[in-house]
Amino acid sequence: MLAHATTDLDLFDATEVSAERLKEDALAAEAAALDVSGVTNSSGSGANAGSGGLVLATSEGFIGAYEATRFSRSVSVLAGEGTGMERDYDFSSRLHFLDLDAPEEIGRSAGERAVRRLNPRKVDTGRYPVVYDPRVARGIAGHLASAINGASVARKSSFLRDMMGKKVAAAGITVTDDPQRRRGPSSRPFDGEGVAGQRLVMIEDGFLKHWFLSTSVARQLGLSGTNGRGTRGASSVNPSSTNLALEPGTQTPEALIKGISSGFYVTEVFGQGVNLVTGEYSRGAAGFWIENGEITYPVSEVTIASNLKDMFLNMTPASDIDRNFGTAAPTLLVEGMTLAGK
Repeated sequence: MLAHATTDLDLFDATEVSAERLKEDALAAEAAALDVSGVTNSSGSGANAGSGGLVLATSEGFIGAYEATRFSRSVSVLAGEGTGMERDYDFSSRLHFLDLDAPEEIGRSAGERAVRRLNPRKVDTGRYPVVYDPRVARGIAGHLASAINGASVARKSSFLRDMMGKKVAAAGITVTDDPQRRRGPSSRPFDGEGVAGQRLVMIEDGFLKHWFLSTSVARQLGLSGTNGRGTRGASSVNPSSTNLALEPGTQTPEALIKGISSGFYVTEVFGQGVNLVTGEYSRGAAGFWIENGEITYPVSEVTIASNLKDMFLNMTPASDIDRNFGTAAPTLLVEGMTLAGK
């Protein structure tokens, strides 16, 4: 199973970015954010350039190496005054320098996001449809990736440990993982054991098809072998996802929201209220209220709760997806969540 021939995945960009250019980009992003009316202060901005990689030689005769670059820009700002201040941010991270969003675009977006959150309201406790912005939806996809990690299954610490081959998500939900995607943010020509993993459909039309496996975890589960998802940390190898995508649906986010009379559009979650052993899910959240199919006023100081088992079975993905993240997901609608407000 070792990768005797590797594919060039275009992970390395030889562009040399000076410290002065990084400084200019960070300042340009911050200036664009501060130019937005209502923004009152900066929480900081930054620009980064770096590279890393892996050289691996195994006792079975495998020798391989690869290198990847990473460039990023980010800015965070405050809007409003005193106890009414709100914070938000934006960023761009890519393998190739010229693929980055412009500093001015990132800054303007961060400023507008912060201002839009001013003067939030509380809402009534109840059961509502909840729409996850793609930023937050990526976290939901990440919980799913953790639940189908073979290491968690072997430890019996996953709520999906007995669900192989069974329905774990709504009809139409498909989750893929592809370590060989060209310019993918988590692509690699071989894994931490020298195996070239192939694209897998982890969940197909709601049914669980695969675990993420390394050799040792496959052995623990009594399976024939790894599927090339081993990630090396010092001397140990554990399975993980690569370019994971909760694949998009057919409706636009606007169409998905249009059918909601009252609901919650989530742009931020916080707190550690996710239990991957039982699936229990409870997070503090902020976002915007949906009224008669339209996103209206900002909302804060609420808690959203459910069980991930139920959430996956009552989930509808929109058609938007940004694959520039190692874990990618579109806007997600989850029906029947409990919202604790005023």
